[in-house]
Amino acid sequence: MRNSLIFKLMGAFLLVIAIGAVVISVLTARATQNAFNLYTTRSGQAWAQRLAPILADYYSTNMNWQGVETFLQSGLPASAATGMMGNGYGPGQGRGMGAGRGAGMWGIMGQRLLLADSQGSVISDTDGELIGQTLSSAQLANGAQIVVKDSLAGTILVTPSDITGANTPAGQFLASVKQSIILSVIIASLIALLLGAVLFFQITAPLRQLNKAAGAIAQGDLSQRVTYRSQDELGELSQTFNQMADSLARAETQRQHLLADVAHELRTPITVIRANLEGMLDGVLPLDVEQVAALHDETLLLNRLVGDLRLLSLAEAGELKLERKDTDLGGLIRQVVERSKVQAQQKGINLESEIPDDLPKIWIDSDRITQVLNNLVSNALRYSTQGGKITIRAARYPSLGNAIEVSVTDTGPGIDPTALPYVFDRFYRADPSRSRNSGGSGLGLAIVKQLVEAHGGKVAAISPVFSDADHQGYGARITFILPGGDKKPND
Repeated sequence: MRNSLIFKLMGAFLLVIAIGAVVISVLTARATQNAFNLYTTRSGQAWAQRLAPILADYYSTNMNWQGVETFLQSGLPASAATGMMGNGYGPGQGRGMGAGRGAGMWGIMGQRLLLADSQGSVISDTDGELIGQTLSSAQLANGAQIVVKDSLAGTILVTPSDITGANTPAGQFLASVKQSIILSVIIASLIALLLGAVLFFQITAPLRQLNKAAGAIAQGDLSQRVTYRSQDELGELSQTFNQMADSLARAETQRQHLLADVAHELRTPITVIRANLEGMLDGVLPLDVEQVAALHDETLLLNRLVGDLRLLSLAEAGELKLERKDTDLGGLIRQVVERSKVQAQQKGINLESEIPDDLPKIWIDSDRITQVLNNLVSNALRYSTQGGKITIRAARYPSLGNAIEVSVTDTGPGIDPTALPYVFDRFYRADPSRSRNSGGSGLGLAIVKQLVEAHGGKVAAISPVFSDADHQGYGARITFILPGGDKKPND
């Protein structure tokens, strides 16, 4: 449980939230304080502009700054400040004489008054710290000049006091802003955490279901499937998992059928051989050439069946080696037709080929393709009746470059539409009784498919006889396409 994915995701999400909260809090607090400093600076400049005429009147009356500190502490600036605060800095406000407030009022409002003479030397400071010091031109630029009879008498500056002080309005404002920021971050973090938990549950729930189903499949239960409703990556993963489970189930079914089919196909010749040998040992059957020839035929059948199974397994595993070379496919087809004509004539079937003269050579394993053609012709002869016709055609297939399409067409009874998708399966025969009278071992077309695909081609079966026999004129047609391909001496 400690290594659960949801806890890892939640931990990572909490770390991101914590980092985001710290960054947002620091940046927001800094931005707020900078904005507040800018506001107080501009506000102080506005106050200084209002106080400058008052101090100009004082200087023009006394012609010096003597006693100005007492004047400032007498309440005049406080009453002026009260007027400005109450009436929005209206013209002429604040010139009345207040009493009993003095510099303390400015401190309460978080402001500090500095008065410098014409040389920039501080002659009055409500905080009493900078008296006698000379201010720089940059500092003096933030104040308001006091001009008397077109000459500079001094400069008045109104600057913020310690705005971080807990007892000042500015300090209380900043503290309130910080508390609001912290509270907002906490609320946003809780909401994000809640939404994240819901999201992570939606992610991990399908994964847990997949894990459970995969564990069941690992134990051999191939019926397990997972349900999915989303179309995202998790939905695609669930769909792929179900497809994999379907493939495993089909493979297991095919394996079971293969074992049953192999046992069935091997049982027949072995049973015949055993019965004949037991009959000979018991004296029921004579030990003569005829009986030995029958046993030999069964061993040949058994050997051919084992050979077909081995060939099929190698082809399906991709381990079948092909000895490719430039081959005249048209000539190869003609040879197969000539060798099969005797058998066709014995059954009263017309076997012919239609090969164009300009058919190009193709890079194939001639022995394997000969086996393909022999299997197809043998299959067509088996199902064609006396008076029927088998035609082998070959032609270029332009859509695949130098590819050649070969078809074997017969006039037999055709293939039932329900059986058509399975004709290339191993041991498949349309006759449910699986009697050899309805076909061979059921490996011929399966071998055809594997050999053609080993060459990079494809094979298909067509049988329109059940739907449009009058117009088509044939029972079944097996077609395969062989790509031209590049010459690969090591293939």
